[in-house]
Formats: sequence, C-alpha cells, structure tokens
Amino acid sequence: MLFLEITGYLILILIAAEVFVNALEHLGEKLKISEGVTGSIFAAVGTALPETLVPLLAIFAGTGNSKVNEEIGVGAILGAPLMLSTLSLFLMSLAVLKKRGREGHLTPERTGLKRDLDFFLMAFSLSLVAMFVPHTQPWVRVVIAFIMVMVYFIYIMMTLRASSKLVADGHATAADAPMWLSRLGLPENMPVIILQLASGLALLVLGAKGFIHGVEQAAPILGISALVLSLMIVPIATELPEKVNSILWIRKHKDTLAFGNISGAMVFQGTLLPAIGISLTPWMPVKEVLTGVVITLLAAFWLRWKLLHGGLRVWHLWINGALYVTYLVIALA
Repeated sequence: MLFLEITGYLILILIAAEVFVNALEHLGEKLKISEGVTGSIFAAVGTALPETLVPLLAIFAGTGNSKVNEEIGVGAILGAPLMLSTLSLFLMSLAVLKKRGREGHLTPERTGLKRDLDFFLMAFSLSLVAMFVPHTQPWVRVVIAFIMVMVYFIYIMMTLRASSKLVADGHATAADAPMWLSRLGLPENMPVIILQLASGLALLVLGAKGFIHGVEQAAPILGISALVLSLMIVPIATELPEKVNSILWIRKHKDTLAFGNISGAMVFQGTLLPAIGISLTPWMPVKEVLTGVVITLLAAFWLRWKLLHGGLRVWHLWINGALYVTYLVIALA
C-alpha cells in the first residue's frame, strides 16, 4: 500500500509539472521576457519550493531530536544541488538520446548558462570553505553566509538586465500550446495565467510533500540513516519538478529553458539555502557531506568546461551521471 501511495504522488507531480510548464511559457510570452529569465528565475525558484521547504522545516520546526533535524537540514540543502548537477542532467540526456543520438548537440543560450554556472561555482565553493571554519569564529561564517545571499541578488539583477537583448536576438519565451485553463473556456489573460501557475505549483508542493512522506516511511524498512536519507532519497523526490519540467522542454527543443530551469535552481539552492545551513547548523565536513559538495562542484565545472570548449553534446551529460554513481559508491562504502 505504501508503494502504491508513493506511485500516486509521483503521477501527481508529473501532471502538476505539465500544468506549471504550460502556464509558465504563457507568462514569459505575455511579459516578453527571454527564455533564460523564464527558466533560470521563474521556473527555477517556483519548482525549487518543495525541496526548499524540507531543510527549512527540519531546522526550524523538525522533531524533538535536534541532531536529526540538523542532519536532515544539511543533507537536504546539499543534496539538492548534487541531484541537479548530476542525475537531473543525465536524465535530460536520456530524454533526447533517441532523437539526437549520442553525438547530438545541446544548444542552450551560452551566455545565460555560463552566468548561472559561474555564480553557482562561486557561491558553492564558499559553502565548502565554510565547513572548515572553526566554530570559535562564528563571525566568519556569518560573513560567508551574507556574501552568498548577496551573490544571489546580484545574479538576479544581471539575469534580468540581459533579458531584453536576448529577446531581441530571438530568445524570447514562446508558448507552443494553448493554456490548459483556456481549453475550459477561460480567457487567456494574466489573472488566468496566474491561477494556472498557482494551481500547478500547489499540486507540485502537494505531490512532493506526499512523496517525501512516503519515502520517509519506507526508510526504516531500508535501514537508512537520516543524513543519508536526506542527501540521497529526499532530493530525488523533491527534484522531480525540475527533472520533469526540463525533460518536457528539451524534448520540445527548448534547450535554453531546460538547462536554465536546472542551472537557475542550482544558483538558488547553492546560495540562499547553504547560507542558512552555515548560520544555523554545525556545517561540518563529514564524509557524506564533503563528498557530495566536491562531486557537485566537479559536475558543474565539467558542464561549464564543455559548454565553452566545443559545445555540449548528449554524451557529455553522461559524465554527470557517472559522477552521481561515484558519489553513491563513496557515500555507501
């Protein structure tokens, strides 16, 4: 019965993602903004809400066991970028393997993806440094956390500033299907777009929370600790919105939206959430955590390297998948 419940919530996430993506394309088209902004900010932050709630709830309103709360919080914070930079990109490559082939080109808008990866690598490297700051110097951790928050706000300003030029260059967001609610007879205007966005997002959060609850109930059966659960299993559930949205987009040859959805979420989750973890948890370099951070940085650097040296091909994302397998082997050893 438990596994049927998990499957039901998974189906709900898939449907909600389609509703959300459909409305988001119409919102971007209505506002005349670039695909980069739609993917990197709107979609990334919107679909990142389910996994954002997990560490915040764990830290501020978790169980009576503070150690477990901290483990879940740290694991969920660092596990999300790990999943996005490795497993999510690998799944995207599988989604287009049949149509584009192993050597097929992936064509996201380069300047936007490079900007996302640069900001992520900068901020997430600070989260690695913070692990080695002694607890006797809390002010250093506060300064690092503050810098990471500022990095995200600078990133938003730069992304928005680049939007108008990208639209002029032909990278405007364009919806290729009618809105779901308009098919029911509702007008295709801003209030209806917002209504469909809110509905899709609410279903995403509901599905993700239900999926997490089911997985957490299954964890004792599997004999998994809270830290390993939050680093590996919970992010798989909460990252499903990003995976599904990006797969839907890349199959429609909307590579900029697909990559921006993932890379934008990486920036969001590599700045604001680690800043909270650095400030409010022990944030120590235990094996599972340290390995996850290093693997994530390697995966992001590899993506940036191939983007700027010859362009991205489908098989390049298989390296990201291999890095995830490497993490599993090290963490479970």
